[in-house]
Amino acid sequence: MTDNELLRIKLIQDICDKRITGVEAARILSLSSRQIYRLVKRFIALGSGGLLSLKRGRPSNHRHDERLKLRTLAIIHEYYIDFGPTLAHEKLAEVHDVHISLETLRQWMIADGLWVPHAKRKPRIYQPRHRRDCLGELIQIDGSHHDWFEGRSNKCCLLVYIDDATGRLMNLRFSETESAFDYMAATREYINQHGKPSAFYSDRHAVFHVSKRDAETKRLTQFGRVLNDLNIELICANSSQAKGRVERANKTLQDRLVKEMRLQGIDTMEAANAWLPDFIADFNRRFAKPANYPKNMHRPSRESSEELDNIFAWQELRKLSKSLTFQYDKVIYLIDPTEQNQRLINQVVNVIDRPDGTIAIQYGHRTLEFKIFDKLANVDQGQIVDNKRLGAVLKFAQEKQQEFEQQHKRSRSKKAPKRTAQQRAVQQLRALNPVLASPEDFKPSTKKG
Repeated sequence: MTDNELLRIKLIQDICDKRITGVEAARILSLSSRQIYRLVKRFIALGSGGLLSLKRGRPSNHRHDERLKLRTLAIIHEYYIDFGPTLAHEKLAEVHDVHISLETLRQWMIADGLWVPHAKRKPRIYQPRHRRDCLGELIQIDGSHHDWFEGRSNKCCLLVYIDDATGRLMNLRFSETESAFDYMAATREYINQHGKPSAFYSDRHAVFHVSKRDAETKRLTQFGRVLNDLNIELICANSSQAKGRVERANKTLQDRLVKEMRLQGIDTMEAANAWLPDFIADFNRRFAKPANYPKNMHRPSRESSEELDNIFAWQELRKLSKSLTFQYDKVIYLIDPTEQNQRLINQVVNVIDRPDGTIAIQYGHRTLEFKIFDKLANVDQGQIVDNKRLGAVLKFAQEKQQEFEQQHKRSRSKKAPKRTAQQRAVQQLRALNPVLASPEDFKPSTKKG
């Protein structure tokens, strides 16, 4: 019996024993008083069995004809044996003119063994993958978000580079976020120290993988473009189990690294990044394994320092207008109108936005000289009257100034790259010596000492 039927029998028994009234029982069961008294008469005459539904054990009046069920299952066995319920339902309606509900078809297929519900399927077994043969053949990379300093500093992310063949930690770097610029900085450190590996193996984080439904898209993320320029393969895993080696390393680091930094008295990311090489050496001495073959697959970097600066930068394409201008990050860039540059009207240029905030504009292999008009910069109100043709632009700048005064912050485009780590470094440099942080603002004294 169901819980509802047991409750009904108990309440009718209480009415017969005069423990409750029929009105109270009707309110509890959400029935009318007349129906309650009918049930009392049936209970007195037939006992508790008289309160059970007379339809119990009988087929529903709305059931499909058994012949339709057998015909439908025969069609599925003949034509759609490996189809799921949804696709089989579509084909039955379109091709065979069989119209039943999707859920009815699903239940028929489950009862006939043609479909196994997802809840009843056995979990997929992931067998361990053999290690690669050589050092530098495959480097697994991942970001581990954790309270690394146990409350002594803000939560941050540890970028982990681990070799698949040996289990060696190749590079570690603390960063506030898991952004493209943070991975660029860590990857450049890796290349300067070890050279270029054959391939990086990552998850489908937005830094590595373009999140589009079209799986065959040829678009690259900024980090993917960096690796493409360096001739390094980027492979994205289909599941978290596929990169279990770096996941296990992350768990080990969240245990050992946290405690080691506590013993060393390290409380900041800067101090931790300076100490990490010592930890990496000790970790590899304890846990690294020899590769199956002694060959090192790392390749030397043939790019110059200037070329690496441009490669490890945020790059976007812009089209020049007829006046040799374009807009990037809410800033209008004015290309010098030289005779050679006049031929670049309606041409596409490459904007190189470096981590330190400097901008370079290239057309092919040629670097273009430019000036900027910052639409967010402060504007002298007297210029509004003097130069009326720029009224629309100045009005826009004034609106941005008012927003700045209200919000006490100066916002750029949300699509522009973030430089949290670089801003932190500039603030530290300014604290040490303001002249080093802003040398263009330094004015030497003319007084004779």
